[in-house]
Amino acid sequence: MSDVQAQPFAFALRPAQAALLIIDMQRDFVEPGGFGESLGNRVEPLQEIVPTVRKVLDHWRAIGGLVVHTRESHAPDLSDCPDAKRWRGNPSLRIGDVGPMGRVLVRGEPGNQIVEALAPVEGELVIDKPGKGAFYGTDLMAQLQQRGITQLVVMGVTTEVCVQSTMREANDRGYDCLLIEDGTASYFPEFKAATLAMITAQGGIVGWTCKAQDLLSASV
Repeated sequence: MSDVQAQPFAFALRPAQAALLIIDMQRDFVEPGGFGESLGNRVEPLQEIVPTVRKVLDHWRAIGGLVVHTRESHAPDLSDCPDAKRWRGNPSLRIGDVGPMGRVLVRGEPGNQIVEALAPVEGELVIDKPGKGAFYGTDLMAQLQQRGITQLVVMGVTTEVCVQSTMREANDRGYDCLLIEDGTASYFPEFKAATLAMITAQGGIVGWTCKAQDLLSASV
């Protein structure tokens, strides 16, 4: 067990029982021409975290830890995409529409793949999730239970949507979660700051946060 310097207090990391969970670092959100940009967002804040995510990922692979990647994605017939999700707002592209990287947020399309720098390798789990939280409509909990995982080290995008949703789901299911502050990003910096504050409020009501270097310094 290693103590990671974190907020609101040290996180007692147990590497053998922890998984690295990288949320939705897929081309549709991170790269120009994807769904994120079609909503009017600048993707640069998301691109900026890729080197940090890769550094933590390399370390986690080196210590032999479980790595889980998620992708927000839907079946080609959109049977798992409710109207309340597909028809919200007024984007230039909707889920299922054809964009520069294929059909938006549809499994198997180029834009739905994880960015090359963070691509999964053999033995790592890839969870395709139809919602914002990684536990909804997936077998993630069963996969974690089979491997004796009780802690999640979390990175990815976006902080206030899929990352926070997953952490809240995980908290309700009994997992301790540590969010890497410089390994997560939002299209809106103020939303990221607010989310970090909400996660650690009231003694860590949702979980802990730390910098990547704090984790790297503590992990064995």
